Amino acid sequence: MKIFIDTADTAELEALAPTGLVDGVTTNPSLIARSGKPILDTIARICAIVPGPVSAEAVATDAATLIAEGRHLRALAPNVVVKLPLTQEGLMACRTLSDEGTAVNVTLCFSAVQALLAAKAGAAYISPFIGRLDDNGQDGMALIREIRTIYDNYGYATEILAASVRTVGHARDAAIAGADCMTIPPAVFRAMYRHILTDAGLEAFLSDWKKTGQSIL
Repeated sequence: MKIFIDTADTAELEALAPTGLVDGVTTNPSLIARSGKPILDTIARICAIVPGPVSAEAVATDAATLIAEGRHLRALAPNVVVKLPLTQEGLMACRTLSDEGTAVNVTLCFSAVQALLAAKAGAAYISPFIGRLDDNGQDGMALIREIRTIYDNYGYATEILAASVRTVGHARDAAIAGADCMTIPPAVFRAMYRHILTDAGLEAFLSDWKKTGQSIL
């Protein structure tokens, strides 16, 4: 499973990229606004830090302008993935950009039939928002499973990118449900390392080792 980091904070990415576990990055207008930095400079910097796919979102509402914005964003770096909304205009733009060879991440997916349309439009990634579905009393993981079944039924190459992942439990369940990728905040990424029994076991091992008075180096 590919792990993307959902942030526009370049300092965070500089800290996490050396782990070798970061496969890509997703951004959105809210994250860019929070960073307080110009979008084009920020995307270019992120692409230099993380060599994997970096989703940069177009913000227009009509297909023609979404296409123009997408072309401008993809020119920033070879690893830019243009992020488009799951609307009729967004899918029309997706079709055009995908036909031109641009990888597109269709975002704000909340139903399996929306995901079907995105795959037919040539999307490289579909981003179902599992946390937001849970917030509204629906089962976000059920959506991942439904999309997985549909894509497998028809051999669609579109990758399922679980988004709005709030917890380590979400990360686990998305992997079990068959998502190809997930995008997670830096805090969730760091939390995935942790388990109380790992910490306790390591503390015991180190305590016993110290008593031996030995050194490996």
